[in-house]
Formats: sequence, structure tokens, C-alpha cells
Amino acid sequence: MRYDTRYRTRFSYSGFFPAGVKWLLISNTAIWLVYFFAARTESGQYFSLLALSPRAVLGHFAIWQLVTYLFLHDPFGFGHILFNMLTLWMFGMDLERDWGTRQFLKYYFLCGIGAGVCDILANAAIGNYDTRTIGASGAIYGLLLAYGMLYPDRTVLMSFLFPIKAKYFVMIMGAIAFLSSIGGSSSRVSNVAHLGGMIFGYFYLRTRFLRLDVGNILHRYHEWKVERAKKKFQVYMRKHGRGPWVN
Repeated sequence: MRYDTRYRTRFSYSGFFPAGVKWLLISNTAIWLVYFFAARTESGQYFSLLALSPRAVLGHFAIWQLVTYLFLHDPFGFGHILFNMLTLWMFGMDLERDWGTRQFLKYYFLCGIGAGVCDILANAAIGNYDTRTIGASGAIYGLLLAYGMLYPDRTVLMSFLFPIKAKYFVMIMGAIAFLSSIGGSSSRVSNVAHLGGMIFGYFYLRTRFLRLDVGNILHRYHEWKVERAKKKFQVYMRKHGRGPWVN
């Protein structure tokens, strides 16, 4: 599967982080640290205004929560933010280097917001209007999907231990999220959000590839028409004794 090199920008591989990944890591970590200390005081309640709540979004039009929830992670543990930030670093760097920062961030937030929409709809469907969702996992799963589609045969480390091709890794992660979303676990709604990030990412990438394919077809058709016109003109010139036409 191909990607559009028009979005490629110049990055120095001596620099460890591209700009988009770097600032996402910094902002997520900084906000988590503030949340970590605030959650142990009364001021921690204000962070609930930034978490994703179906009642707030649907009832009070708090649409900013579709973005702000992506920057909040569990303040009472390290595993949540550690997994998301490691995955962002491992899979986001190559995507940003190939797409460019603007296109990378556009895709990241599209997947994150799409995951949030799926989370709200799923919670509303089962009556959980007061639940609150935090974390960048929806956007992260979108990055995993893009990596598997663009670099399917690259080797990645599943659970940071076992080497496996990227396409199989993405299939496994998607299957786990799907099975968890239809299971009886209490976290099934957040797994719907994971799936939502992958689904939005998939349709975005498929649409983008389709646009590129259509563009390539039109470009080849234009080249064919130009070449055909040249040949007709050469024939015309020879018939009128003007000699060969040299391009």
C-alpha cells in the first residue's frame, strides 16, 4: 500500500523525536503530572470537566471534551500513560516522518475524536450518561492501524518482547478490542473507543488512498492525451512537408 510523499518533510534522523510526537509526549506527560498531584487534593475535581462525559457532550454541548479527554490519563497509576506514550513513540515517529507534522496531527486527532464519538454513542446506548472516559488510547489505536497498513511487513515487538510483523500485530490488537467490546467486561465501552479509533483511521486512510489512485489515473490519462496529440501533430507536419518533428 502506498502513501503520498507530498506530505514528507525533512527531519534529521540525528534528532530523536519529530515535532508532533515530541510535543504530544511532553503535553500528555506534563498534564498527567499536574493531574497526579491535583487528584490528591480538592482541586482534582476540576479535571472532571475535561473528561469525556455523554451527559456533558449531548446534554450541555461540551464538545471540547472530545479533544481534552485525549490528554488525561489515570492519575493513580503509571501503566495507562506509560503504554500510550511508549506506543506513540514507537509507531508515531515513522508516520510523522513520512506524512509531515501537520498531516500526522490531523490523523491523530481525527482518530481520537472519532473514538470519543463512538464512546459517547456506546455509553448513551446502554444508559451510562454519567460515565467519564479519559486517555489517548483511541488515537493510539488509530496510529497502530496506520502503521500496519503502511508498513505491514516491518517487525515490531508485541508486548515489547515478541517479534511479529506489523500487520499481524494490528490484526491481533483489533481482534482483542473487538472481542472485549462484545464481552461482559466492565471495560467493554472503552474497547469500543479503541475500535472506533481504528475504524475512523481505516476509512480515512482508504479514502486518502482512493484519492491518490484517482489522481494517478487522471495524471496518466492526461499524459496519454498529450502524447497522442504530439503524434497527431507529427503526422500533420510530415504530410505537409515540414519534416520530422523533434521534441
